[in-house]
Amino acid sequence: MKDPDHLIKVEKAIQEKYGDQAIQNPTTTWDQEKEKQYLEQIKKLAKIEKPKEKIEVEGVLMPKKLFRKESKRTCPKCKIYSFSLKDDLYMAKFRCCYECYLRLEYTRK
Repeated sequence: MKDPDHLIKVEKAIQEKYGDQAIQNPTTTWDQEKEKQYLEQIKKLAKIEKPKEKIEVEGVLMPKKLFRKESKRTCPKCKIYSFSLKDDLYMAKFRCCYECYLRLEYTRK
């Protein structure tokens, strides 16, 4: 059976460790002036923060900040966007994705 006074004991332990203010209800010290200051701070933060722009990639919205201006993830041959590390290597070396590289190699032979 649980101790019915467990909550009271925990509250007293918190009070001893952190002081009376730690167990106070926050609304006891909140007034209209503090509310007004708080709302003004929120408005300032909302003006500072830029809305997060999203880019659609194959039906999925992704944050714009993930993309550099010069994206090397889109294959210039097939125009497919890839997250594959293998494609990164082939894009850097052969300027196309792995699949396009294979197609080009097979057509050369």
